[in-house]
Amino acid sequence: MSSQHQIPSYLTPTETGPWSVYLEQIDRVTPYLGHLSRWVETLKRPKRILIVDVPIERDDGTISHFEGYRVQHNTSRGPGKGGVRFHQDVTLSEVMALSAWMTIKNSAVNVPYGGAKGGIRVDPKTLSRGELMRMTRRYTSEIGIIIGPDKDIPAPDVNTNEQTMAWMMDTYSMNEGRTATGVVTGKPISLGGSLGRREATGRGVFVVGSEAAAKRGLSVAGAKIAVQGFGNVGGIAARLFAEAGAKIVAVQDHGGTIFHSNGLNVNKLLAHVAEKGSVAGFEGVEAVLPNEEFWAVNCDIMIPAALEQQITAKNANQIRASIILEGANGPTTPEADDILRDKGVLVVPDVIANAGGVTVSYFEWVQDFSSYFWTEDEINQRLTRIMREAFSSVWQVTEDKKVSLRTAAFIIGCSRVLQAREVRGLYP
Repeated sequence: MSSQHQIPSYLTPTETGPWSVYLEQIDRVTPYLGHLSRWVETLKRPKRILIVDVPIERDDGTISHFEGYRVQHNTSRGPGKGGVRFHQDVTLSEVMALSAWMTIKNSAVNVPYGGAKGGIRVDPKTLSRGELMRMTRRYTSEIGIIIGPDKDIPAPDVNTNEQTMAWMMDTYSMNEGRTATGVVTGKPISLGGSLGRREATGRGVFVVGSEAAAKRGLSVAGAKIAVQGFGNVGGIAARLFAEAGAKIVAVQDHGGTIFHSNGLNVNKLLAHVAEKGSVAGFEGVEAVLPNEEFWAVNCDIMIPAALEQQITAKNANQIRASIILEGANGPTTPEADDILRDKGVLVVPDVIANAGGVTVSYFEWVQDFSSYFWTEDEINQRLTRIMREAFSSVWQVTEDKKVSLRTAAFIIGCSRVLQAREVRGLYP
């Protein structure tokens, strides 16, 4: 990668991580951008990166320090938008890539945001509730100089939730001296959160997956589905598919891989995971599989909804699914993309498949500004319409240009961003 791109000094050229995956995706789309390719380097450089120290006093009186990040990749089309994750393996490269995918995602579904992302390098399970609150508040204060309702709007991501967003909103508001509900989305309903937001990403996966299945001539009713990750995205998507008549035959999370050829009871499994924290120990299974065998499960649709770089050149050939719905961000490497395409597997990329969350975050932001809130039915109808229209547009580009859905989504997303860059021009 270092021979093809100018790697910034703050990344190790030989270990560029997820950022290198994103750069390769941009390389693949560049030949289709026409005169806009003049501006393509804009997409290869984050606009702003803030690295902060997050010190907190622990419950035992000791002091701990954590690395925090907020990356604003591009704001040509509007304020930055993207989640905040708490994970022990968070790196700058990862947050850069995630912020860049947010740029493409927001543009592909045509919501008026740029791309941003944040994170703290911490295992939140090692902190008490009080320590987690103090860490969240300190992090919010540190990044407060670059976030705001019209600058950059964080949201939940891996290991963060409504409570995290409530702490962030309150901290920002106290520092500003006013209640600023629009500074984050994914908030509790009592603080200006939106109905339907918690289920939005999983619902978007279901809507787009149903559209993709129809294009493939596959009936959702009776379809066999395997899901990796059974949290807010994978769990909700699995429930909606099961309600539509599909069979959830395999589920994998950090606790292991469970299988049932006639379909797992999704509602009971959701209750089990809510109580126990993982799928481990669930009784309604036919078999507990080794984790590596998950990818070889006989299924029609596979939903990777965990972390990035899960489907690689090592396991892509094992996959038997007809359709892959990327519930997670960046779960498929470019090498695996090529293998899957040669196998005839339809990969519905993350920038479309999991865009339901940011779409309803947009609805929440609009509702906060207007102080007028919609019903859940109105939100779900609007979400479904936007997701279907976005998928239809991407499918049309795929047909016209004979490219993958990912390349088609990037053509649409990158073109909109670079058109905005071109007409705005360079200042000064």
